[in-house]
Amino acid sequence: MSREVRDLIRKMSLTNPLWGAPRIHGEILKLGIELSQATVAKYMERHRKPPSPTWRTFLDSHLKQLVAADFFVVPTVNFRILFVFVVLAHHRRRVIHFNVTAHPTSEWTAQQIAEAFPWNTTPRYLLHDRDSIYGEVFRQRVRGMAIREVLTAPRSPWQNPYAERLIGSIRRECLDHIVVFSESSLRRVLKSYFAYDHGPRTHLSLEKDAPETRPIQPPERGAVVELPEVGGLHHRYERREA
Repeated sequence: MSREVRDLIRKMSLTNPLWGAPRIHGEILKLGIELSQATVAKYMERHRKPPSPTWRTFLDSHLKQLVAADFFVVPTVNFRILFVFVVLAHHRRRVIHFNVTAHPTSEWTAQQIAEAFPWNTTPRYLLHDRDSIYGEVFRQRVRGMAIREVLTAPRSPWQNPYAERLIGSIRRECLDHIVVFSESSLRRVLKSYFAYDHGPRTHLSLEKDAPETRPIQPPERGAVVELPEVGGLHHRYERREA
């Protein structure tokens, strides 16, 4: 391995302290550099206990027909609590829809589902927990859209793993490092993060590709340049001609 590659790995780890070895490895592969993940494994490894085989089989079997929904809370600088609703497509890990409110209701949540799936884009299954926010109004709207609800077991967030992983990534890679002032500022931040998440960010579950597939750039394309994302919290790396 050349000194240039070693310096590149070092620079990626320094300028992106939230990244681990798998993410850096994904960036290296997208730059056309053949390198094992073991070379950057000194940074961080995460090991998660896998879900039960039966539930995992269900999720894998309906990957293209299944979306997940979930809420998470975000405190503002003046201690207000905002609720973020996200709808995630399992197949390419894309956030189909999100919105922010200070007062979530079943009616509001039902409207978000209608906005997430206009016309003939409805999935077959919608996975979510048993929170009372998914009340009768919500259930009627989902049934009217011919979507089948799949409910997780009580106190079993691992049964909605992709949504939980997304929310964890949002917190670790974005919200833990900024101050939220209002609903509008939170929407802007999340919109910027999701643009990064769908485009430049590599995902382990997608074999270190991005939801919007990133082409591999061979070395002959030019030198590696560093471009800021999400206000400089992260960076993407591309080859540009001198």
